[in-house]
Amino acid sequence: MPAGSGKRATLAMVADAAGVSLPTASKVLNGRGDVSDATRARVEEVLRDFGYVPQTGRRTVSPSRVVDLVFDDLRSPYALEILRGITEAGSEIGVDVVVGRVPVAEEAGPLTPENSWAQRLKSSGREGLIVVTSELSLAQVEGFARAGLPLVVIDPLNLPRVEVTSVGATNWSGGLAATEHLLSLGHRRIAFAGGPLPASCSQARLHGFRAALENAGYAAEPELVLHGDFQYDAGLEMATRLLSLDVPPTAIFAANDATALGVMEAARRRGLRVPQDISVVGFDDTVLAELATPALTTVRQPLQDMGRVALRTLLRLIAGETLDSHHVELATNLVVRGSTAPLADQGAR
Repeated sequence: MPAGSGKRATLAMVADAAGVSLPTASKVLNGRGDVSDATRARVEEVLRDFGYVPQTGRRTVSPSRVVDLVFDDLRSPYALEILRGITEAGSEIGVDVVVGRVPVAEEAGPLTPENSWAQRLKSSGREGLIVVTSELSLAQVEGFARAGLPLVVIDPLNLPRVEVTSVGATNWSGGLAATEHLLSLGHRRIAFAGGPLPASCSQARLHGFRAALENAGYAAEPELVLHGDFQYDAGLEMATRLLSLDVPPTAIFAANDATALGVMEAARRRGLRVPQDISVVGFDDTVLAELATPALTTVRQPLQDMGRVALRTLLRLIAGETLDSHHVELATNLVVRGSTAPLADQGAR
């Protein structure tokens, strides 16, 4: 709507004509730095063409608050569930969430105040940062603290400092419940196809697995405990090794759903039926669990709720509030489906 048309232009009209969102148009209008040069130029041109005049008095559109959300892997169903929880909470609260991946450049050499990840985020107008299932260095964490950039991590692979605020689930209890379920079905030779050895969540699931066995009077045999990535291929490789043992397991507890699907494929390739010949339990309860054939028995993490709690916790830190605890764990629960069954012949193995 060019100037002189007789109708007062609104910022929503400007945003529509420029092909951007209303918050982006507002950022340009208010001089925010977190907009690309090309987008800024396009919006400014439309503002001039429309003869846009900001309303006096109280603004009808306020600059959006912006936080960063970074993943080590954006392809997994786990990441998508976390993402959904955080973005829905952001929409409800009125916070923009910028999504990306952990910058690889941070691993290339020593950090300086000018090029650090924290400084780049701060100069772009970010108020805080949520990091999901990534490994952070002590230098990065200290950089966030120096920049005054609050940080919350979800399911961290490590915690360089104990005071780093984190959100997770009751991984130990989940590992315990999964293994107790298999024991209740008569399985005694139970394997653990775990995640990365240093990962805190994988370690907690392993400890729950061991505790359930020990409580029942059994020991976790070293040959039945393996570790790999939280990926399908890792589950396939670990299960291939486990099922090639002279005395293979009758059940496998996998550290996440993607790993569990790899385990099920390894069983299929050996001509084994799930659950008639081998039972499989996963962890997470992503969409993969219900789509599997048979549907996967798994430990449910409240992933969307974890995302919502992480964002609300970050906003409390940004506001300068003191938290009651640096670590929050949400409850897990076992969801029994078709991939587990009683041991058919307890004397066979």
